[in-house]
Amino acid sequence: MANLLKSVLLFCAIFYVVCAKHEQYEGHSLYEVFVKNAVQTKFIHELENQIPIQVFVYGHTENPGQILVSKELKSHFEELLASMDVEYNIKVANVREQLELEDKLLANAASKRSNRSSSRLALPYDEIHRYQVVDDYLVRLGNAYPNLVKVESAGSSLLGRDMKYLKISTTNFEDRRKPVIFLMSLLHAREWVTLPATLYAIEKLVIDVTDSDLVNDLDWIILPIGNPDGYEHSHDGDRFWRKNRREGISSFCMGVDLNRNFDAWWGTASSNSWCFDTFHGAGPFSEPETDNIRRILEEHADRIELFIDIHSFGSMVLFGFGTGQLPPNALALNVVGVNMAQAIDRVKWPSKPNYQVGNIVHVLRYTASGGSSDYAQAGAGIPLSYTYELPALNGHTTLLGFLVDPVFIEQAGFETFEGIKAGARFVRDMLSMKRNN
Repeated sequence: MANLLKSVLLFCAIFYVVCAKHEQYEGHSLYEVFVKNAVQTKFIHELENQIPIQVFVYGHTENPGQILVSKELKSHFEELLASMDVEYNIKVANVREQLELEDKLLANAASKRSNRSSSRLALPYDEIHRYQVVDDYLVRLGNAYPNLVKVESAGSSLLGRDMKYLKISTTNFEDRRKPVIFLMSLLHAREWVTLPATLYAIEKLVIDVTDSDLVNDLDWIILPIGNPDGYEHSHDGDRFWRKNRREGISSFCMGVDLNRNFDAWWGTASSNSWCFDTFHGAGPFSEPETDNIRRILEEHADRIELFIDIHSFGSMVLFGFGTGQLPPNALALNVVGVNMAQAIDRVKWPSKPNYQVGNIVHVLRYTASGGSSDYAQAGAGIPLSYTYELPALNGHTTLLGFLVDPVFIEQAGFETFEGIKAGARFVRDMLSMKRNN
């Protein structure tokens, strides 16, 4: 009885806190906006600089836009649309209700686990872990497995958080014949479901090793949280925050999109406005987070054969370039990408779509510059460079797709690692064939 009461009180306390933090989204609505010509398209794109709205999808004549609008601005926003004869409908009337549902599910999962004692070192998969929990976990792994794991610091984030990563190697990274696989998640703060993918990979390479060839034949670099400040901010109240926390022109118009800040066609297909989610910053690598990642890549560029930056959402394996131009090894990128996607599809839930594979522009239908995977390939010279887009929540195509159901957390890690394994083994086998010829 005492344990039951403790569980109920814990759930209520957690639920009260998480619900209160979403007050800023009370009455926020998600609009679907239909543009019919270039004039309307330009008008909608310019609205983001005029009033504090959040554009999730920039619409064009073949695809409607999606815009998040506060309760206070809805009447004015609708008047502006009407003045330009722009049609719309409301996809989500009150976004706060959906955020509170996510919190309720996560809090309920946490309260159930509080009654179960566990001696396992690995982090549980019934919640999305905060920065400090992950940071402490990496240190514990380094202490528990000193002959396999080395904890490194890439440097500090803008607000001073340490960006730790793991180097996993049976030979202390000294056998230069072994290819290196680089994994990264949470470059975009709101994409919480990507963290379980890197944590699951770490567990299967360090704690619960069922595929010993992956650690015997390969070395690994894994950076679980690429945007620590933005990630913490997304937990503290602004769930859909994407960028880092660079000070801007206001509390709304601030932050740099780290996945537009790398030195790969920087500034050519991104925004120069603080207010846009795709703001590219003052210059290539202007942000400490991207500069930290650059240094890791440069240090090991001669050995990294496979780079994967894990994002959400859309169930995709994407490769360069964000300009639409194909790399010289596009055929190999596609072949390996298909192998990885098929490995995921074989174990994914039937309710989730099959993964799409292809060039960033050909699949997404828009250009994007300054991305991590483009820099990894074109800048650092890594031959196989990809962006994973993990599945959306319950098939959503709106910003609700970023939300997380705790029942999918472990599955997200498991299925993504199946794709990673396929790519890693391809790298190993191809290099072995080259050495033997």
